[in-house]
Amino acid sequence: MNNLQLITSDQKFGFCMVPISPVRSEAKDVSEISTQLLFGEPVIIISIEESWVRIKTFFDQYKGYVDVKHLLPLSESSLKEWKDNSIFQYEFIKDIQTPWGKQITSRGSFVGKTTTFKIGNYAFSQSLNLNQTKRFSEICKELLNTSYLWGGKSVFGIDCSGFVQMIFRLLGIDLPRDAYQQAEIGSEVSFSDCLEGDIAYFINKQGEIIHVGIILENYQIIHASGRVRIDQLTETGIYNSDYQKQTHQLCFIKRIKN
Repeated sequence: MNNLQLITSDQKFGFCMVPISPVRSEAKDVSEISTQLLFGEPVIIISIEESWVRIKTFFDQYKGYVDVKHLLPLSESSLKEWKDNSIFQYEFIKDIQTPWGKQITSRGSFVGKTTTFKIGNYAFSQSLNLNQTKRFSEICKELLNTSYLWGGKSVFGIDCSGFVQMIFRLLGIDLPRDAYQQAEIGSEVSFSDCLEGDIAYFINKQGEIIHVGIILENYQIIHASGRVRIDQLTETGIYNSDYQKQTHQLCFIKRIKN
């Protein structure tokens, strides 16, 4: 096994070496998880505070604290090379062979385009699934019943905006991390004109965007609420058949073009 290089204060970039790393709002284990890093995800290193690294995610510019043991360093040239040669993992879960042994990774992780690949100084291998021709709704439904997890963005637990971000990343569209940020992207469409793949946003009593989901055919919506589930979308919100009531108030619908 290669000797693992520790993150130090003079390094500017790194990547997530573990399957899932919680990103916390403060530099302590009891702090809430605001999002997650998945394997291979590059980060910008802001500072090091004892056993914690303050980072900014490279793709969606999300800031927080991660355990220093979950990251390995990248040079600027290695970061650029990895950015150009990585793809989002399509498979639900898969095995990656790493210098430190076999590791399970989740859909949405950052992996190489070939069976063998390098991230910085470290070599990895994987099997590739080249048959990825599935309908949009099939891709969404593969995550049905995934548990809701605040800050989660993996097949082992996901929140509403993490679900939307993951699905659109698989389609080659990189959306921001949080629902209120995602709501700024795209063009608004009316309820009567909405199509499969449009994104619906929902507000609380104060008018703040607090929830998001993806519209399917026949005015159905797939979203993470307790678990990833399919409910009926109406002109006023989401009708939950389990509770037989409206659970979310619709604000607007937007369409994202690739």
